[in-house]
Amino acid sequence: MAQSGQDFLLIVDVQAAFRPRPDIVAGLAALAQRLSAAATIELHNENRTPFARQLGWKPAVEDHCMIEGVPVFVKHGYLPPDDLIAHIHAKSPARVLVGGVQADTCVMAAGFRLFDEGLHPTMLAPLCQGSSADPDGQIARRLWKHHFGAIIEKLNELPL
Repeated sequence: MAQSGQDFLLIVDVQAAFRPRPDIVAGLAALAQRLSAAATIELHNENRTPFARQLGWKPAVEDHCMIEGVPVFVKHGYLPPDDLIAHIHAKSPARVLVGGVQADTCVMAAGFRLFDEGLHPTMLAPLCQGSSADPDGQIARRLWKHHFGAIIEKLNELPL
């Protein structure tokens, strides 16, 4: 468990329905054993977020996080929920390392929420998977760099 001022790992939507790449699951699972970490999963609730009505698709109603041993916070939509943000604030991390699925949407939304909360989001580029609109995650990387500045391009850059 990390002490105040150390890094915190946020795992975004690494869940069965989104079919994360095995290297992302393995990499995030390994990091979660060394750092304080938490994860989100996105579940569908049309009364809260109009995925089906507005976009014509929807996340799963039930699913599970593929990273074991970390607290999991359910979200309905793109942004990390308030209880997760409170959990991260309680750890007082120096920065929040972010990896996961849908780099250009849910990972990016996590970055905006963390930034707006005064936390320091840092993208773990090798552990982010793009979407059908940005399969290699390059758009997400450019946007992240522009908005938040901090990206780790190689995992050996982590001080573990």
